[in-house]
Amino acid sequence: MDFSLNDEQKMMIDTVRRFIREELQPLEERLEADGELDDATATAVFERSRSLGLYALNMPAELGGGGLSTLDRILCEEQFGHTSDLLIRRAFGNVYEPLLECRGEQVERWLKPAVEGRRTCAIAITEPGAGSDAQGIRTTARRDADGNWVLNGGKHFISDGLWSDFFLVSARTGEREISMFMVDKGLPGFTVGKDQKMMGLRGTPHVELFFDNVVLEPLTLLGAEGQGFKLAMGALNVVRLAQVGARAVGKATHVLEQMSAYAQDRKQFGTRIADFQMIQQMLADSVIEVNAARLMVWQSAWMIDAGLDARDHIAMVKVHAAETLGRVVDRAVQVFGGMGFCKELPIERYYRDARIYRIFDGTSEIHRTVIARSLGKKGAALYDVHR
Repeated sequence: MDFSLNDEQKMMIDTVRRFIREELQPLEERLEADGELDDATATAVFERSRSLGLYALNMPAELGGGGLSTLDRILCEEQFGHTSDLLIRRAFGNVYEPLLECRGEQVERWLKPAVEGRRTCAIAITEPGAGSDAQGIRTTARRDADGNWVLNGGKHFISDGLWSDFFLVSARTGEREISMFMVDKGLPGFTVGKDQKMMGLRGTPHVELFFDNVVLEPLTLLGAEGQGFKLAMGALNVVRLAQVGARAVGKATHVLEQMSAYAQDRKQFGTRIADFQMIQQMLADSVIEVNAARLMVWQSAWMIDAGLDARDHIAMVKVHAAETLGRVVDRAVQVFGGMGFCKELPIERYYRDARIYRIFDGTSEIHRTVIARSLGKKGAALYDVHR
């Protein structure tokens, strides 16, 4: 198996890395201080990214997206991990794969504008009673006498809901049936609730949504009726691999670079702390775990590109990459000592931001349950893709 990157991939990574270093990282302190990014700056960041062809990299080239393979996208997503969540969203977009189910008029109304950045979208699956259990949703959509859908219920923790102007909403259309709808902001009966403030991910809003007899035209149904759970799970699998797994590797790498540099520079008792055996163990363990997580991410991406079922491997990635990030950042706080706990340096921010990775898009506990059940059914075939 060849793990080398070709010249085109190296150029792509260099372009993304340079853009993040020059355009996004200088904005991080202001974002952290203000808790938001003003519209003018957000638009400027989008325009510069779009001009370089870096927006909607996961969408087909014929629609105006990047047209990247899964592996190539993952290589970019790892670089995205070197900056803040909100800046990633503004620069590179958040165009969800279920939109590729758009047909006919839907393409011009929702899909193309999203890929081009003229419209922004958020996915709305999570509810107070339905987090890791996506089957537990209670939001409903029922047909009325005119053939329209009437949407009732609510969602919460909807990332970027203040910025987005339409939502991919999962709703029950039958006792055992879930469908997905494209719901425009501003429809009568549709209310965006409070921004649920978070410990980390400063600047990214996480809002409540309320639907009170919201009338949806038939055209808003995305895909076939009853296909919503499949679309939601497909979207979440991609998110788990790209936006959790690959970005966690990138964030852990970013933190490790700073931790290593600080250990080489900081002296105590007349000696660099990098020469202390216990510090060396923390650095070495971090290097080992980050590289292991990276290879797991790459393997899952390769499986998808090869047409293999990668769902179980993505669950493994979700657990290992998220928990690796947590351990690496925790070690970084320890290596930096008091300065790691101080807001003067970004280490404490990285620590806060890392904590959610073990929770969103399925907790570590849920994914471990999935992995264990699959092991019981598949045996060695679960972890040996060549069987």
